[in-house]
Amino acid sequence: MAVTNRLYGNVFKQAFNKEINFLSDNIAVTLHNSTYVPDQDVHDYRNDVANELSTANGYTANGQNAAGKTSVYTGATNVQAMDFNDVVWTATGTLTARTVVVSDTTPGTAATNPVITYHNSDVDVSATDASWTFQLAAAGLFTITVA
Repeated sequence: MAVTNRLYGNVFKQAFNKEINFLSDNIAVTLHNSTYVPDQDVHDYRNDVANELSTANGYTANGQNAAGKTSVYTGATNVQAMDFNDVVWTATGTLTARTVVVSDTTPGTAATNPVITYHNSDVDVSATDASWTFQLAAAGLFTITVA
């Protein structure tokens, strides 16, 4: 299984326009089925993101808010890391998704909720009566090297 992890293209513009405050806003993690095709260049708000799972089998529509958010800059390596705790759903029955989307849900509506990252598997990922976990890389949700 291969997973593509990407920042949406407008995330830095939205952050500098104060549409995203990673540490104080609600950062939601949502699951989407195989018919959602992320478009890194075009999708900029949640209203562009389709095919979220419905409330069923241990998933609740609109996902979960990220907990344990951190933003850490390491001067020795010039790396800024954004991170939060892994997100876990307890499947009741079979819970199947292909794409995870991370977005800021604090401002207003889906048309004003910036999307931040997507994590797209090349195959469906399922859990039956078990945990379905969005496990972040050891370095975090994403890192940026400034130079």
